[in-house]
Amino acid sequence: MTSLRTTPQQLVEHALATSTADDCIAIVRDTTSANLRWANNTLTTNGVMTEVSVTVVSFASVAGGIASGSVSGSASTPEQVTTLVEAADAAARAGSPAEDAAELVADLTSPDWDTAAATTDIGVYDAFAPALGEAFKQAGAEQRLLYGFVNHDVTTTYLGSSRGLRLRHAQPSGHYACTAKDTSLTRSAWVGGATRDFRDVDAAAMAGDVARRLAWAERRIDLPAGRYDTILPPSSVADLMIDAYWGAGARVAHEGESVYSRRGGGTRIGDKVAAPGVSLFSDPAHPGLECAPFVVAGSSDNTDSVFDNGLTLERTDWIRDGLLTGLLQTRHSAGMTGQPVTPMIDNLVLEVGDGAGTVEDMVAGVQRGLLLTCLWYIREVDPQTMLLTGLTRDGVYVVEDGEIVGAANNFRWNESPIDLLNRFSAATETVPSFSREWGDDYFSRTATPALRIPDFNMSSVSQGV
Repeated sequence: MTSLRTTPQQLVEHALATSTADDCIAIVRDTTSANLRWANNTLTTNGVMTEVSVTVVSFASVAGGIASGSVSGSASTPEQVTTLVEAADAAARAGSPAEDAAELVADLTSPDWDTAAATTDIGVYDAFAPALGEAFKQAGAEQRLLYGFVNHDVTTTYLGSSRGLRLRHAQPSGHYACTAKDTSLTRSAWVGGATRDFRDVDAAAMAGDVARRLAWAERRIDLPAGRYDTILPPSSVADLMIDAYWGAGARVAHEGESVYSRRGGGTRIGDKVAAPGVSLFSDPAHPGLECAPFVVAGSSDNTDSVFDNGLTLERTDWIRDGLLTGLLQTRHSAGMTGQPVTPMIDNLVLEVGDGAGTVEDMVAGVQRGLLLTCLWYIREVDPQTMLLTGLTRDGVYVVEDGEIVGAANNFRWNESPIDLLNRFSAATETVPSFSREWGDDYFSRTATPALRIPDFNMSSVSQGV
């Protein structure tokens, strides 16, 4: 029996044919997601979900320029798309001239435009799930409780425009997280990571890692607030570098509102912002972190412009050998700053020239200090310095003479990721990482080293677990 489901390409074409605005862009995202959740050493839920979302961006000539109107919603039928188109057309005609107006990108077609949306299903866990069951048995026998989840989704994006854009990108994304607690619920430990397909995720290794961390916490060592020689694992470095990346909007820097602003006016592009050997970059073709090679923007803001939809993305260096070399630039902000157009890319890599070894190697070199597990509830305090504050969670481990000897209380911390890129005393090699704060829902494609900070600021003691 032939399916009567409207394809994403048909939804795009219907939107473009229905719009009566001067120009129109339609973005259709077809997503399937498969997940497992567990608690108390028992699988609690599993399921597969599907969603089709549509964004329509209309453009209309108004007095003084071009206005845009953007409307998004769930839509899987032509009738639902028509409703979105009518709202976007009306918003554009009622709008004011857009300051970021630019000639729309035209006449680009992906060779796989006509290909059906990629999907996932519960079979992605065929190897993971049985190993997880064995981990439950072992945890129960050893008086541990495991909690956690895995999620895998595949989003296929179709971008079409009245100017001839027909672009497609299929994006697999996955992540896992597991927390272990003792049966008295007084200790907890966490591990997590990102994956494209779960073929590289070992449930037994995951459970073993979290069990080892929980064992480290059998001894409790209360410590006061202060500055500590601290190892930030790759996951925590990812937490901080994502904030540094998201805060790198060229326009706010040009207007003097960020850590990337030059005193007296303009941006700090060309200035030293990190230690020699430090490089921060994004590349849509980076192995294991592949992402969309073109701009997809459903609305305009500090770092995105709907007029830039379809622009080709390529490797962009944000920091090269310690020098700030790029900021998040739309064509509009690039005109203000006189810099190249460097749009946001959906991955991030931090490398340190002489970084080597592992977290374990780094621990062995610490006489007395701390090893963090993850950072949590991160918020910006001062954009001018990019001072952030947050909490530690699920394991702050005390290191003495190269050995982990116990777990400390949690802390509130205050630090700037830009300062840390100047103050670190050692770095490991760069590895795939996963931000606990931002990775679940927003930004999962990162690769970072661990960093050793000789004077990380634990500003106060936290009672959080």
